[in-house]
Amino acid sequence: MTVKLNDKYMMQAVKPDDVKAMQSEIDAAHKMLLDGSGEGNDFLGWVTLPDDYDKDEFARIEKAAEKIKKSCDVFVVIGIGGSYLGARAVIEYLRSPLYNNLKKDTPDIYFAGCSISAQSLGEILSICKDKDVCINVISKSGTTTEPAIAFRMFRNLLEEKYGKEGARERIFVTTDKAKGTLKKFSDEAGYETFVVPDNVGGRFSVLTAVGLLPIAVAGIDIAALMKGASDAAAEYTATSDIEKNDCMKYVALRNVMYRSGKSMELLVNYEPYATLFNEWWKQLFGESEGKDKKGLFPASVVFSTDLHSLGQFVQDGSRTMFETVVSVAEADAKLAIPYDEANVDGLNFLAGVDMNDVNKTAMKGTILAHIDGGTPNILIEVADKSAYSLGALIYFFEFACGVSGYILGVNPFNQPGVEEYKKNMFALLGKPGYEEQKKALEARLN
Repeated sequence: MTVKLNDKYMMQAVKPDDVKAMQSEIDAAHKMLLDGSGEGNDFLGWVTLPDDYDKDEFARIEKAAEKIKKSCDVFVVIGIGGSYLGARAVIEYLRSPLYNNLKKDTPDIYFAGCSISAQSLGEILSICKDKDVCINVISKSGTTTEPAIAFRMFRNLLEEKYGKEGARERIFVTTDKAKGTLKKFSDEAGYETFVVPDNVGGRFSVLTAVGLLPIAVAGIDIAALMKGASDAAAEYTATSDIEKNDCMKYVALRNVMYRSGKSMELLVNYEPYATLFNEWWKQLFGESEGKDKKGLFPASVVFSTDLHSLGQFVQDGSRTMFETVVSVAEADAKLAIPYDEANVDGLNFLAGVDMNDVNKTAMKGTILAHIDGGTPNILIEVADKSAYSLGALIYFFEFACGVSGYILGVNPFNQPGVEEYKKNMFALLGKPGYEEQKKALEARLN
């Protein structure tokens, strides 16, 4: 198996019978997900997506990526939430958080439209001023405030730089297949468009055109990414038996933790390249499970860095959390520690040792310290740092999230709470139709 679950560090906190007792609930939730009988069943396209995807569009994605690589110095991805997190997570995981600073034969990639920061957007516009630029705007409707503002800004930049005809060849749109403001506008302008599937929600969309186009522009093998997810799907959908399906064992363990009083799951990685993957995971579980006053709060850390900031709390603070540690077995970079004649730091006992071995030892020591301090640990072991293995890991968490949400008794595929801030923001900004709400909100603020 590419992704394996090791539960030996949970045994001090979890009784085997408690895990076994989850089997009937997991059987039911697993079945609901596969037969589409649960809430949100119109957003289950991601379940079969690794095999059942549009092969013609996939070929167009690869062709567009090659065009962008040849014609652009900078590629700007415009989107928010699931419209950018998955792509950025994969690019940083498989290439580098320093991707834009590395020597490469692919364009620099920047992400815009994921905040309402004038400084952030202005800086990216400034970077693009003297570069050849292509953009990919990703939005189901085209009216979400953050990406809509960014798209307006970058469209102006491209049209001023290349004219409308030239800009048309540099604007790529990922949106609804047939309807919506952005689709209509793109068809009229002649932009090449790709599809946000109707039956795949944003936080599950990384393996659609939403994620695949930016990922391919970064030079990543998207076919291998899909193959890893496909093989994982075959494994996790075949059986709901906890003892035969590590994905379902993960579901069982995290739900036992939740029912025992834990309120937070802390995703732990030991490599900076996983920082944005952590962010993707937080949206996946936070937006899927945080409803009806239920759900584990998803938080994340990158050790050993965060051991020097949050380590004290994890070790000795309130016992409200458990950790899920992701460990990659085979590193793709090696760096030996040199010998120092003066031995000023007293570390000559590590001379010649690969830093990956030190990192793995730090992980083992930390797990033991944290379980001794009362923080249980689930260990998820990934075979290597490849597109194939990452595809499998993405599907592992997606499938676990769907089953776990049903066990929790919520609809894992909607996000009603996200809309509340938007309504208030529109009203306060003076959007037509929100006049009465604007008065009421201003009265509360004054």
